[in-house]
Amino acid sequence: MANQATAPRVVDRSEGAEERPAAPPPLPPTTRRRSGLFRPRNLIVAAVALIALVFGAMEVHQRLTHVYEYDARVTSDMITVSSRVAGWITELPATEGQTMAKGEVIAQIDNRLAQLRLQALEADRARLAAERDRLMAQRQMTEDMVAAKSQTRGSALDATSANRASLRAEVGLARRELERASALFQRRVVSSSAVDRARSNLQRLEGELQRAEAQIGEARGNLNEAKVENAQLGVIDGEIAMLDAQAISLETQIAQQRIDIEDRAIRTPIDVVVNRLFVEAGEYVSEGQRIALIHDPNHLWIEANIKETSVRQLKPGQPVAITVDAYPDHTFKGTVERIGHSTTANFALLPTPNPSGNFTKITQRIPVRVTIDDPPVQLSPGMMVEVNIDVRE
Repeated sequence: MANQATAPRVVDRSEGAEERPAAPPPLPPTTRRRSGLFRPRNLIVAAVALIALVFGAMEVHQRLTHVYEYDARVTSDMITVSSRVAGWITELPATEGQTMAKGEVIAQIDNRLAQLRLQALEADRARLAAERDRLMAQRQMTEDMVAAKSQTRGSALDATSANRASLRAEVGLARRELERASALFQRRVVSSSAVDRARSNLQRLEGELQRAEAQIGEARGNLNEAKVENAQLGVIDGEIAMLDAQAISLETQIAQQRIDIEDRAIRTPIDVVVNRLFVEAGEYVSEGQRIALIHDPNHLWIEANIKETSVRQLKPGQPVAITVDAYPDHTFKGTVERIGHSTTANFALLPTPNPSGNFTKITQRIPVRVTIDDPPVQLSPGMMVEVNIDVRE
């Protein structure tokens, strides 16, 4: 073929030179450009440029539709458990990192003296109850005696009053008999002995009437005495009321003592994880001293510090993709719950005054709370998190 023709040889006539083929003729310009574009180096550069263009477009799209922040942490309400009473710690069942159910004992404070005080108060309550029972029995007995005496003496007064009425009638009759006998004696119809008998009968009846009057006075006095004895019931009622007031006060003291005993068993208020213990068994704790630091493992959220320049794009309810550094292979789902109304600088322990007048503007950050939707793994407060908030919704 013409293209495969043997190239002319160039013969070097110098001494010792060897015969070698001549250089091939140069290719056309179009052929040279086409072969240069498909060189491996150029293909690699083109592929890298294409990849960079794709990633650049994705980054621009991501920045326009999402807010990304790596300064975020898993957060929970950290509960400080303190002691309401002072005493020696006799037991410390809890350990750091332990999961405890509601009502389990974290620490037990010595309660021997509190138990003895409770027993003494309960003994006082029993004494007051016995004293009240005695007074109630005395009141019932006094009431029965007063009722019986009143009935008996009232009956005696009624009988004496009836006897007096009868004697008054007899005295009136005897007085009239004496008057008739005296009139007949003056007319010499009867003898003087008849007048004497009538006078004697009148005097006897008058004496019996006087005795009946005295008996009525005595019966009335006895009845009044029974009424006075009835007033003792009021005194007994007053003593019973005083004992009832003491019993109420004692019940209050017993309830307080029982609360004191319950407070010596420091229990978990909810299902918690013990983060840290600040005491050891055998240590003496004072009132209000910290015992442990706990948190609710079922109530966790993400606290993300978003730049103030990006907050205007956020609103509650937007979906969030969450990546935890401890579990890089898992992507959690969340939702924007709340957007803070103050920057994190306002919560700093050390203020940042500017007395010199030199000012460097620094972008501030605003805390945003993100809820976690059913995480598949157990998270712990303080874990570093990256959040990617979709602001298109």
